[in-house]
Amino acid sequence: MPDNYPSTCVIYTNGSQECERVAELITSLGGKYQEYKLNCHFTQRAFEQEFGEDATYPQVAIGAKHIGHLKDLLQYMKREEMVA
Repeated sequence: MPDNYPSTCVIYTNGSQECERVAELITSLGGKYQEYKLNCHFTQRAFEQEFGEDATYPQVAIGAKHIGHLKDLLQYMKREEMVA
């Protein structure tokens, strides 16, 4: 795991392939995550209230910072030099 890798990642998921990819990415870097699942931990309405009506799955937070969806996460990781 890179030295600057955060200790806490949260994934809000609906079980889609994109959600699985985010979890695999975090795991492949040696990170751990907490997963919150649609209709188990939150409703679609609560998701939209938190992230906006146009938000897509997954949504990722690192520490206390909301990052966004998969592409946002990849951009963040490159910018923070977590991945090449």
